[in-house]
Amino acid sequence: MRSGLLVLSFLSIFAMTTASQTPAEFAEIWDKQHVSHLMPSDVRHKDLQIYLDDLKKIGIKVDEVGRSFQNREVYQIQFGKGPLKVFMWSQMHGDEPTATSALIDVFTFLQKNRQLPWVKKVEDTMTFRAVPMLNPDGEEMYQRRNSQDIDINRDAIDLKTPEAQLLKKLRDDWSPAIGFNLHDQNALTTAGNTNKQAAISLLVVYGDAAKTPTDGLDRNRRICALIVQALQHYIPGQIGRYDDEYTATAFGDNFSAWGTPVILIETGGLHRKDGMFLVKMNFIALMTALHSLADGGEKTAISMPYDTLPHNTSGRILTYIFRNATVIDRDRPDQIVITGIGAVSERRRAGFSPQVTIRAVSSLTGMSGLEEYDASNFYVIQRFGRLKPGENAELLFYKKDRQIDWKSPTFEKDFPPDAMFSLGKFVKGSELFPVR
Repeated sequence: MRSGLLVLSFLSIFAMTTASQTPAEFAEIWDKQHVSHLMPSDVRHKDLQIYLDDLKKIGIKVDEVGRSFQNREVYQIQFGKGPLKVFMWSQMHGDEPTATSALIDVFTFLQKNRQLPWVKKVEDTMTFRAVPMLNPDGEEMYQRRNSQDIDINRDAIDLKTPEAQLLKKLRDDWSPAIGFNLHDQNALTTAGNTNKQAAISLLVVYGDAAKTPTDGLDRNRRICALIVQALQHYIPGQIGRYDDEYTATAFGDNFSAWGTPVILIETGGLHRKDGMFLVKMNFIALMTALHSLADGGEKTAISMPYDTLPHNTSGRILTYIFRNATVIDRDRPDQIVITGIGAVSERRRAGFSPQVTIRAVSSLTGMSGLEEYDASNFYVIQRFGRLKPGENAELLFYKKDRQIDWKSPTFEKDFPPDAMFSLGKFVKGSELFPVR
């Protein structure tokens, strides 16, 4: 019996090391071996440097290749020695961090598992370079633009920023055969005309407005199709196709025009999943792409799974919706309005308290909430002012069977609310509002 188990164990290991890797195997690899431990939005430049120091210690080539406008170091990582040149860059928008952590996990895994035949194939087939956190100044302020208040991704032609100058130089000096432009998109983007968040969106980026096809772009469509097939196991129906409008000043469009066809990967949101789950999705996507390039799997793939992706859509979902609320203005309590309240979580670092803002006070017909609540049995007021778009969603709820003096000078002391919604959650009375 024991010898039989040993044989089965050997066969299992043999299959893992020789056969094409499956999405489930990439997921298991990440679960067991990822080294990223901070929420991606909490990774500062100094944290990236610690990650990179750990990469150096295991033998990965890490070089400082430039400086930001505020003189922060920008780094490039390299793995492999093959002829195919693969280039990736992340966080050119400072508040779009997910792929930075995924890149650390990808390089760590490849270096620590060079003895595996399929990893050896990656190493021998390609030279793989990546710039994590191209915009460290924007990251420090957790904003899209750099410290000159310029969107680096609209600076591919004018090159007013040192970060854009660096990115173009890295491409021009090396002429990679394929590029991956790694971003985060709005968490309320939906996959097609649905109420499902687009957790990942993909785009094969053309180099001109006419969308002239090339062999490299056709290859990228096949790679994107393989990524879609891999991710459908984990986020079915939540993969979108990014808007393919040509942008003459954007880096992805120009990389493709300059001879490096680009795949854009945009990470969105996934309600009730944290940022680390999305790092895992990026890891699976990137490993799928690298593996398909190394073993030639992309050559026989069909592009249909990518070609038929639903296009990104916006304006269909909100983070929170409170239906049928009876809204009270304490200055004019005789003016009662029964309406819906829609609120959104603003993009923040995971370690910061969330900011939730009222986006709409209306019927919200046709809109869906990631969380919806029935407020029909309650009066609702904004805790610190008027309940209107643009204000914080600090909401107090009062059962309608209570007698309340809305103009009381010591209102909150005299009339404590039955429920309170603050910083994106019910801090009181949650049992009165089951999630729909």
